[in-house]
Amino acid sequence: MPHFAKPAEGSWTEHYPHLGTGPMSFEDSISAEHYERERDAIFARTWLNVGRVEQLPRKGSYFTRELAVAAASLLIVRDAHDEIRAFYNICRHRGNKLVWNDYPGEEVSGSCRQFTCKYHAWRYGLDGELTFVQQEQEFFDLDKSTHGLKSVRCEVWEGFVFVNLDDDAAPLRDYLGELAAGLEGYPFGEMTEVYKYRAEVGSNWKLYIDAFAEFYHAPILHAKQYVAGESSKLQGFGFEALHYRLDGPHGMVSSWGGMAPPKDPSMVKPIERALRSGNFGAWDRPDIPALDNLPPGLNPAKHPAWGLDSYIFFPNFMIVVWAPGWYLTYHYWPTGPDSHIFEGTLYFAPARTATDRLRQELAALTFKEFGLQDCNTLEATQSMLASRVITEFPLNDQEILLRHLHGKAIEYVNAHFERRDPAATATG
Repeated sequence: MPHFAKPAEGSWTEHYPHLGTGPMSFEDSISAEHYERERDAIFARTWLNVGRVEQLPRKGSYFTRELAVAAASLLIVRDAHDEIRAFYNICRHRGNKLVWNDYPGEEVSGSCRQFTCKYHAWRYGLDGELTFVQQEQEFFDLDKSTHGLKSVRCEVWEGFVFVNLDDDAAPLRDYLGELAAGLEGYPFGEMTEVYKYRAEVGSNWKLYIDAFAEFYHAPILHAKQYVAGESSKLQGFGFEALHYRLDGPHGMVSSWGGMAPPKDPSMVKPIERALRSGNFGAWDRPDIPALDNLPPGLNPAKHPAWGLDSYIFFPNFMIVVWAPGWYLTYHYWPTGPDSHIFEGTLYFAPARTATDRLRQELAALTFKEFGLQDCNTLEATQSMLASRVITEFPLNDQEILLRHLHGKAIEYVNAHFERRDPAATATG
């Protein structure tokens, strides 16, 4: 018997019949050819989150983003009119990277009134216009008005800054769909205490999303994160989610894990009891009025045991909203068919006391340990999938978002290349 209600069809997977229930191939995660197609069909044509507006606090603030998967370096800036813009980070003279410090591959941030190329001192305004050319009289019919920085589509949703390298793409809000609509109004902008982690991972980008898209593994892989008695209890109980929802290429899972404070303090470790904090964040919700009336998309089952909602916005961006009043974001930036950069960022309300800060530090450190445990399996999984000794794998109902993610990645690749060449299809 399920612990929580499931759809009338008997399972969440069967509720979305196009997914099927048969074994699944992970060929899309090991094929170099498929990866190259993903670069063109997905990462060059979908909306990608590159940061938040708080990273651009004033006019002239900027940061860069290195998108190896799209062979692009981007410059994100707040211009003199408070508009957030994005440009390719390349000088129009000889192609030098425009904004960088000591190492060209590193991402940088700062504030300025104009951007000056290190090579020949060409200058650009915050709006991307070319404003100065060294020894301009030496050029032949140079029109500065046609040599500004090349712009990139840039739009903002709920304080999240997105870019799209496809000038013909649909607007961001249309792309994000109803799942995003259900989150609108959450006080993301009031949670400005930030902790960041970054890791270079030897696996395909989708495999790490898979790890965070299901909680079936949690009682086993994370067993040592709990006190012994609670760990045994969780393994016996297993895991089931409260709710799943798919919308276009996106998906979400709502979970009972993450309640704070726990029903029984003996369930957690002594330091968590002492600080009233842990992996689920500080137990005491911050004083943010908007948390009293959550957006309708959160806790869609309206279950009293709700702990967190995890949203996957295709292709590589996740938002995890926790019941105690904080949130996480995950990014998975491909660097090759079997490698990617993972970024995990925690957002809390600003600490008001030393105790608040300690609670946040404990939550951040505990998250890092959980993340390392999830990451620890990925290279082993990648290497064994690549052996192709086994090519089909059974998935359970809790792994519905894996079916959806890999299916959509293949669907996007097939659709794009069929438009270019009707005979071209991706590996299923």
